Amino acid sequence: MEILKYTEEHIRFRERVRRFFQKEVSPYADEWERQGIVPKSVWKSMGEQGFLCMNVPRAYGGMGGDFLYSVIVTEELALTHQTGLVAPLHSDIVVPYITSFASEELKQKYLPGCVSGDIITAIAMTEPDAGSDLASIRTTAVEEDDDVVISGQKTFISNGMNCDLLVLAARDPSIDDAYRSMDLYLVEAGSKGFEKAKRLSKMGWHSQDTAELYFHDCRIPKSNRLGIKGSGFFMLMDKLQQERLMCCIIAVAIAEKLLDMTIHFCGEKTDFGKPLLKLPHSRFSIVETATEVKLGRTFLDKMIADHMEGKSIVVDVSLGKAWTTEMAMRVADRCMDLHGAYGCCEEYRIARAWRDARVLSIFAGTNEIMKGIAAKFMGL
Repeated sequence: MEILKYTEEHIRFRERVRRFFQKEVSPYADEWERQGIVPKSVWKSMGEQGFLCMNVPRAYGGMGGDFLYSVIVTEELALTHQTGLVAPLHSDIVVPYITSFASEELKQKYLPGCVSGDIITAIAMTEPDAGSDLASIRTTAVEEDDDVVISGQKTFISNGMNCDLLVLAARDPSIDDAYRSMDLYLVEAGSKGFEKAKRLSKMGWHSQDTAELYFHDCRIPKSNRLGIKGSGFFMLMDKLQQERLMCCIIAVAIAEKLLDMTIHFCGEKTDFGKPLLKLPHSRFSIVETATEVKLGRTFLDKMIADHMEGKSIVVDVSLGKAWTTEMAMRVADRCMDLHGAYGCCEEYRIARAWRDARVLSIFAGTNEIMKGIAAKFMGL
């Protein structure tokens, strides 16, 4: 029995998304990898096709679709051999902060552009000395009359160079409580004092414009704060469930893609006069890998179903983020082994996929943090 119930509309949507990616994304993946960034025009094209922010209400230009539309886009992106076009970050991690917590004025101002692709978003939490421990951030936000003055540094910010709008976490230095002092603000690119410093050179995710950002007395309207003052940390906690679920979706989709890719490779390559697929070691390794991938898919689909029903899945999604991302890395390792020396050649997709998979256990909270959260909620 299938856990997720896709309608005919969902199926047609997936077909449209796949055709679009096959035409507008996959052929350019290698070029974007070399350039280290995805052209903004591609984001605009996605918006024109209705492939961004599918959950945004119709009142703000969205389609008001359910979460399965987000799942579809995320899974299909895993087939495109690139990681720069991180639409799930924009649509399902950053924009929900605006949809849920922004004032009506801010929603009217920004959401239509997020849907159309005219506005690309990013979220700035991580700092050089504050990663998974959000309570340690040092970026400050000082209120002065009707403005807020922001000073500090952020790093490892996905979409950092392309972003037009930033959801930024900062703290009021006059408040001692590390949690109550935190707020979230919307900061537009081009704001005086907001500097996109440099794109980071990474082991993987080469087409993703991950950047360092600096704020030198950056002045924005106080009205750009999300929610009531002092609620930033609690808003982050509220949205991290979906962020980590998105990581699980990405991990499982990547693992499935790698398995299919490797089965195809082993069916074509020969050793000892036989296709690799007919050699016992290769067959057993593929069967073991397929078992893990299927377990990951079942666990993931159950989490998606529960999330769509509004259930709290803090424990499951913490366990899931840790297990599925580590599973994806194990799959990448096994698939690399089965490719042999060919796997080390850049002309084979496995080399890029192996590099790209490694960071999955780190972002959105390291897997050690995930296990700690699960243990706490389990009363251990």
